Amino acid sequence: MPTSKPTKANALPPASALLDALFDYLAARPQHARPHGGAAGGVSRARKSSRPPWACRRPPSLRCFHNYFVTHLPSSSLHPDPGSIAGPHHKLPRSASTPHTAEPGSSRSQAVVPPDLPDRNNVTVVRIPLRSAKHHFGASNSRGSRVYNEDTNQAGTINMPAFAKRSPVSLVRSQLSRSSGEGTNADSAFGDPQVFYFAVFDGHGGAECSDFLRDELHGYVEEAAEHFALQSSLRRPRAQAREGRAPDVVPTPVPVHLESELVQEYRDTVGGYFRRFRPIYFNLPPSSSAQRKASARAPVPDEARPAAAPATVETVLTYAFLRADLDFITAQARKPDPDDPYVADIPLNKDEVLGHPSHRPPSGHGIGGPSRFKGGSTASLALISTPTPAPFWHPAAQSTLVVAHVGDTRVLLCETASGLPIPLTSDHHPSAPSESRRLMRYAADSLVTDSFGEERIAGLANSRAFGDMQSKRVGVSAEPDITRVDLGPAQYSFLVLMSDGVSGSLSDQEIVDVVKEARTPDEGARKVVEYATEVSSDGDNATCLVVRLGGWERRSEGGLGSLGTKEIRDVRRAEALDPRRGRQ
Repeated sequence: MPTSKPTKANALPPASALLDALFDYLAARPQHARPHGGAAGGVSRARKSSRPPWACRRPPSLRCFHNYFVTHLPSSSLHPDPGSIAGPHHKLPRSASTPHTAEPGSSRSQAVVPPDLPDRNNVTVVRIPLRSAKHHFGASNSRGSRVYNEDTNQAGTINMPAFAKRSPVSLVRSQLSRSSGEGTNADSAFGDPQVFYFAVFDGHGGAECSDFLRDELHGYVEEAAEHFALQSSLRRPRAQAREGRAPDVVPTPVPVHLESELVQEYRDTVGGYFRRFRPIYFNLPPSSSAQRKASARAPVPDEARPAAAPATVETVLTYAFLRADLDFITAQARKPDPDDPYVADIPLNKDEVLGHPSHRPPSGHGIGGPSRFKGGSTASLALISTPTPAPFWHPAAQSTLVVAHVGDTRVLLCETASGLPIPLTSDHHPSAPSESRRLMRYAADSLVTDSFGEERIAGLANSRAFGDMQSKRVGVSAEPDITRVDLGPAQYSFLVLMSDGVSGSLSDQEIVDVVKEARTPDEGARKVVEYATEVSSDGDNATCLVVRLGGWERRSEGGLGSLGTKEIRDVRRAEALDPRRGRQ
């Protein structure tokens, strides 16, 4: 019985097309995409995504947040690749080497590629779940003695342009990660190395707000980067385009109207403190009424206005934090209050009073449960970007770290040379000098001191937080403090993110010393949480994230290593485990 030959329409796509469909590996510049050859010529890169429209509001060729990272591994590390054009690299003596001459009619027109140069045919693109990479990242949490665990955390790769400091040409052209056998990061959808995202959230009054931030905050960051047209820091300021081809980067002014509209929404919805609210990373127009009237009488022509500064990652993070906070408290205001005895008395014009939401979460999902949530959450977020495809944990790699912080969660760096902790955040308490000055101008009557001598604002220990809708008018803002740090090669050993259940019980030096004694970041995170839970006096929820950096292998060489606090840790652990000494 004769068999029908496979036609061009039902032929299987080549392996390169499958990789392109799975990982969008070759979709870094969709405007310059080339059609696939061979039997899959009819398959284009700009194919439609099968995901629902709310899963990713960006072009289908771009990737959204993932809890894994994509990396390139040499094929020889997995198995020999028989389809490689270059073939195996034999270690032949110099006398046996001969110049390459292409045979007539042969399709192999290129010479053998040296083993230290990355060749697309000699690497395999793999996806590695970040939480499964125990030697690179670790996360641990415990509810302590509380009934519920209100802490959450998130880790993955985020879809945004790179913001790393560009390396010199000599370093870019060096064989940084080619000869070491280390896998290299695959490019993101923007054509830049992947940007890693780590965050820890500490909820209070419930877990609705911390769950919302875990699931949605990275989407707000991606959305803000897209709306503000954030440009990659790795592109040259003067795009050197080829002849007859448009430049890759087109300068776009910052959409100042987005900032003004967000601040105006805060003024109309919340009022109070936010009537004179001006975030430090926003480029807002003059706020005084006299200046606004003067500009209205004599409008300045567009050519005479100063050029807008390009958007920065600090502006994007500030907008994302404030936008997420406003969406959350607005959604809670539309829900019935379970403590209201007249909850059933809903006005007929409810929709006219509250209106419809002006913005929805990037995922398109609802916010919170069926009833009003009056609690909130703190947050600490860390973004790591590299200027080259070498991963940030490589000992010779440079990278840039940006930390955005709200509340009393904490972020630490461990310096390799000295072994000392370097705090990147400061707690937002009313007693802090910077927070006291900010609040005294707008909410001096709301600052009180409890019986333990701790200052509070509207009953809250944190002066900045997400949620807490009843305290927004007095100045409990979600405007983040942002810190940028350039990480040199092996300058720092590891990064630690933690909730106050850890930082409130342990000193910074104790935390880094516990991690130094661990073999992997995953083990370090578990040991920190176990130690904090043992010696804690209040049994608060404890969460710890440990991220490996370039100096991880030398983490115990600086200073006294882990011996500086070993004695005091042993004493504290013995006292905590002594049955004759109960918790104070």
